[in-house]
Amino acid sequence: MFNKDLGQHILINPLVSQSIVDKARLKQTDVVLEVGPGTGNLTIKILEQAKKVIACEADARLAAELTKRVQGGPHQHKLEILHGDVMKRDLPFFDVCISNTPYQISSPLTFKLLFHRPTFRCAVLMFQREFALRLVARPGDSLYNRLSVNCQLYSKVSLVMSVGKNNFKPPPNVESSVVKIEPLDPPPPIDFEEWDGMLRIAFSRRNKTLAASFKSTATMQMLESNYKTFCASNEVMMEEGFDIKQRVLGVLDKLGFAETRASKMDIDDFLKLLAAFHDANIHFC
Repeated sequence: MFNKDLGQHILINPLVSQSIVDKARLKQTDVVLEVGPGTGNLTIKILEQAKKVIACEADARLAAELTKRVQGGPHQHKLEILHGDVMKRDLPFFDVCISNTPYQISSPLTFKLLFHRPTFRCAVLMFQREFALRLVARPGDSLYNRLSVNCQLYSKVSLVMSVGKNNFKPPPNVESSVVKIEPLDPPPPIDFEEWDGMLRIAFSRRNKTLAASFKSTATMQMLESNYKTFCASNEVMMEEGFDIKQRVLGVLDKLGFAETRASKMDIDDFLKLLAAFHDANIHFC
């Protein structure tokens, strides 16, 4: 019945389902996007509290079962089912997202939601526990990484509950956790490609210093190429004897970050670093 290739683990504990819906603090005027409704155990509880549920289901058999489950019931008119891969479609307008997330789309779905406009009020999402812990990790934590920084740049994210594997059918191999994501509105005025390009370098050797991470030959070649492109596009004369390595390390030294590790830096540190690189005409995409 269940397709493990689609990461299907149906939530079967009604108390857990109710707790997840409660964490969303739904209003009677809310449009709720549910990703991966499965057989509808969460859907039914959402329908009781929301104005409308838009359920996106990749498995045609489960979509048909959900349709049959609500047919003729008091909430039939409130349910719209979108059949297909949520990652391959534009998202509709919604106020709240609730998802027992298929494990293989955890990261892409998180960022699809964070970049969705207009911003929604909150998302309550079930993930594998380690992924959830990465989203909420703080500087110095063992799981703190680029994912943590990017998610926390765009949202307030909190861990709201843990869910044991026996609450699912079939049981997954790992424990799960539920997080609540509340997007910042307005979102920060950051060029994400630039920001993420810098973070990729900073976290490429997570426990090395920034100077060590930025000094790699491939990184220096990429930054020098970007610098030349920037100068040509903006009619900026390249200095005679220009040395990209000296320029990059100079920025790190000026901020006192040369011997700092990315795993210890917070969002404000990274914002200062990106601004300083841009002041030096150093770009990451």
